[in-house]
Amino acid sequence: QGQCCVCCTRRCEFPPPLYESMAEPSAKRARVAEEETATSFPKNKIKVLLLEGVSQRGIQMLKDDGFQVEALKTALTEDELLEKIKDLHVLGIRSKTQVSKKVIDASNRLLAIACFCIGTDQVDLAAAQKKGVPVFNAPFANTRSVAELIIGNIVGLSRKIGDCTATMHRGGWFKQAVGCYEIRGKTLGLVGYGHIGSQ
Repeated sequence: QGQCCVCCTRRCEFPPPLYESMAEPSAKRARVAEEETATSFPKNKIKVLLLEGVSQRGIQMLKDDGFQVEALKTALTEDELLEKIKDLHVLGIRSKTQVSKKVIDASNRLLAIACFCIGTDQVDLAAAQKKGVPVFNAPFANTRSVAELIIGNIVGLSRKIGDCTATMHRGGWFKQAVGCYEIRGKTLGLVGYGHIGSQ
């Protein structure tokens, strides 16, 4: 007795089709394995839109996993998003794209909004929650980069690199070290000790 369909667990009384009994054992095993791992909504039908130059490696990983992926290097306006969102399942954005209530309400298949940045304030969270669309972010996305930038800025400010550079562009040459300091031996104060502060 054969299983009547992929989404049904009961066995039906009908024998398997003739072509199944004639199929090669390896082909039969492959088909059975595919049916056992099948989901109610195949990955190759899930449409993903990634905006603002998301990592090429991430795009490729999604494509390799069978998703339909469209990737753009720029943000979209509200009107452009309204056009794209209609048959979209997953929207991936960074900080420039604004996902308004109007955009969320216009979606009819949206499963999730991914913010590939620290915050989610560019998405109308109340509208997403009302429609049952989860919004998630990447809180560790730029943590190390920001921490390193702060260290660089500390060195730059203590040596007055910005002031000296501006003077040099005006034709001056500030050769003295008046008001410039080494950071060695100084105490660094942190206001907040979250992901960036702890780095």
